[in-house]
Amino acid sequence: MPVHRDPMLKKRDDFEDILEERRNSSDLRYALKCYTPVVYKGVTPNAASLLKTTVLQSDQLHYVVDQLSKETGVAADVIQEEASAILEEMAHRQQLSTVRFFAFTLSKAFKALFRSIHVNEEGIQRLQQAIQEHPVVLLPSHRSYMDFLLMSYILYTYDLVLPVIAAGMDFMGMKFVGEMLRMSGAFFIRRSFGGDKLYWTVFSEYVKTMLRNGMAPVEFFLEGTRSRTSKSLTPKLGLLNIVMDPFFKGEVFDVSLVPVSISYERILEETLYARELLGVPKPKESTSGLFKARKVLSEDYGSIHVYFGQPVSVRSLAQGKVNRCHFNLMPRHIPRRPSDETQCFVNDSAYSLVRAQEENMVLKPWVLLASLLLQNQSQGLLLDELTEQAVWLRGLSREYGAFLNWPDHMAPSEVVSSSLSLHRDLVKISGGRVQLALGGQGVPITEEELMNQAVVVLSCTSYRNQALHVFLRPALLASAIHIATSAKKEEVYNSFSFLRNMLSNEFILCPGATLQDFEEACYLLGKTGALQMSQQEMQVTDSGQKTVFSHTFGPFLIICASVFSHPPTKCGNCVCVCVCVCTPGSLRYYELLSSDLQKNALAALLRLGAIRKIKVYVGFLHPCVPEWNLHSHINRLINSNY
Repeated sequence: MPVHRDPMLKKRDDFEDILEERRNSSDLRYALKCYTPVVYKGVTPNAASLLKTTVLQSDQLHYVVDQLSKETGVAADVIQEEASAILEEMAHRQQLSTVRFFAFTLSKAFKALFRSIHVNEEGIQRLQQAIQEHPVVLLPSHRSYMDFLLMSYILYTYDLVLPVIAAGMDFMGMKFVGEMLRMSGAFFIRRSFGGDKLYWTVFSEYVKTMLRNGMAPVEFFLEGTRSRTSKSLTPKLGLLNIVMDPFFKGEVFDVSLVPVSISYERILEETLYARELLGVPKPKESTSGLFKARKVLSEDYGSIHVYFGQPVSVRSLAQGKVNRCHFNLMPRHIPRRPSDETQCFVNDSAYSLVRAQEENMVLKPWVLLASLLLQNQSQGLLLDELTEQAVWLRGLSREYGAFLNWPDHMAPSEVVSSSLSLHRDLVKISGGRVQLALGGQGVPITEEELMNQAVVVLSCTSYRNQALHVFLRPALLASAIHIATSAKKEEVYNSFSFLRNMLSNEFILCPGATLQDFEEACYLLGKTGALQMSQQEMQVTDSGQKTVFSHTFGPFLIICASVFSHPPTKCGNCVCVCVCVCTPGSLRYYELLSSDLQKNALAALLRLGAIRKIKVYVGFLHPCVPEWNLHSHINRLINSNY
């Protein structure tokens, strides 16, 4: 049977299904294969004990220990022992036998869970080359607990050096599993260090020692935690600062940063995430919980696409942006706070890397279907209508450069039916009409029914969110044209800049790239014939695209407007505001119950000075200090679309 390749995938890289061979050969033979990975400049991987010794004997750690001893009066030997205990708790102890065990068990699990795992072959070749030339840092997107297991599984499959992975302390507490993760390459760090200088020094020296010696790729998640909404999160800079530091100080010639995009057709934690966003506490990671979750092995979670992006040279990134001479003004082992110039560079680099992750996310047909069903929650769509609109949205997405995995060798109706079948827990089909599986509508419902309906909506929203980066900039421009005081390009640009600033908590918008984003939006809208320009005046003409755009950040704007109308009286009490506008039957507003959306909206309003946070005797108050220009802009947008 001929192999059909989607043209949109082929234009970037060819993909290989690594599960295909696993289905046709022995998993035991795979796990016990001869594993001889190519390493950095022929270096011999050091034993974990030697790595620990190097860290404990480092000049930087000795300097910090001496400083702390002088500050606290505690003997240096005592502090050194504390450092040793921290390192013992933190460090990985990779053992090939454990790696082989995981290779065997994950093969079984992945074949049960997923139809296929597609990996871009050229990306693997680029990574293999990068590992030999420079220290490598792997930066995967983070949407599931599966991410770090998947990364190690793929690298083992392709005979690449397994990464050393930064993992949270939560996993260390899992009986047996925690130690097995440690023996497969995980090192465990606290979620927050506070002002603990000793812990920070041990941690940073541990990571930098691995990089300086090229022992193995270091892997961590730029976003810091899993995204419950499938939107990219604001990058955390701590670890990125650490891995760039050896280059800044001239200890390595270069460091290669490799963004990796992991796209799931169906996320294992979809219901769990929705409930967390509604305020249900996250279950604690435990071995017993892992065994209870084994029932998922009987479910179908579709396919996964893993795209290894172009390695990014820190040396090239820093050219002309960071003056490394400053790092020679004092001994390397003396800790110093990054300069504003360095911090700005690291921040800009982090945003660019997350943007690269977004652009290489492979979107599945269900992402488009979820978008359409969310726009038609109350009545749903006839199956033929849904198919027709999905084909239109497919074309628009491709025009905007989406990395879309739509099997063109199949009839659109087959693609739609297959996607609906995979996500049958979220949809219902009755009388040829497709709707979200919300149960009874327009009748009084209990709190539990309200919760269940909200879970369905938020689950679908998380899939729709995967495509928001595709439409974000054109949507910003279309909205800017609507709220601008005139259609002149200068006025539209000012409105665009204002909206972009307001939404920077909600989306990945690279600092200092407003003009670039504006020009990109103009190009995309013009390319699709939705933008008319005459004598420096701008107008959006395509009503279909306007409908798509209105749902890009409409819920965010509604929360902002709600805060103006119903000021929350306590920090974190924004959910009360949302309930005021979320009545039974108004199902399109269930997204407002998302704690993530509420947090981002409040953060944006605080940053813009539209509201103030005042400390009082009981909790925190958020009295509104409305910026009426902001308020009127938001209301104009909402009134035109909602």
